[in-house]
Amino acid sequence: MYFLINYQPYIAIIGDIKGSKAIKNRKEVQENLAMVLNEINDHYSDDIASRFMITLGDEFQGLLLNGTSAMKIISRIEGRLDPVKLRFGIGVGEITTKINPYMAIGADGPGYHKARAAIEYLKENEKRKQSSVSDIRLEVEGENQEPQMFINTIFGLMAALKASWTKRQREIIQDMLEHRDNQTETAKRLNIKQPTVSKVLVTGNYYAYEGAFDTVEKVLGEIG
Repeated sequence: MYFLINYQPYIAIIGDIKGSKAIKNRKEVQENLAMVLNEINDHYSDDIASRFMITLGDEFQGLLLNGTSAMKIISRIEGRLDPVKLRFGIGVGEITTKINPYMAIGADGPGYHKARAAIEYLKENEKRKQSSVSDIRLEVEGENQEPQMFINTIFGLMAALKASWTKRQREIIQDMLEHRDNQTETAKRLNIKQPTVSKVLVTGNYYAYEGAFDTVEKVLGEIG
């Protein structure tokens, strides 16, 4: 067990669209976001404590019973909204109020407080123009500083890899991450040749990214 947790943990995820006010097709982006959140609510219903929903024009949130699907959910939202840039705060902690399973607002507790703190941390780093700005951050209630730092370091490395991807690389890599089958099937879905997929995975450092992704997924999967 990576985290020492002596309470009933929930996983709160708060997502935020970067520079939303400058997006020309903002209405279209919000409609697309609402659509993917509905997909997630249906596909991951067994892991969801409160359904994902848009809470502000450029922000959304949901509450998970465990961490098993947290990375898959984040990755799917990123892929569906590409090229729109997002940031995600993941908070692990108690929820001290009643939970509405149909609406991820109104509830409160350290889980949400930690997710909010993670989002604010990312925003401040962006303002300071840190050299390796991450787009996902984890905050955990309790004495869990070392594993939290470990995961956030991985998030920073993942962000650096993602920043180097072209639009085509993002499309192919997101498909591989979502379906986890093989290069031939990805090529069929995207109507391209398998050698193209292979080349993109190598030049985009996909296997390093996949390894980091799987490590975080394994650690978060132990929560709940």
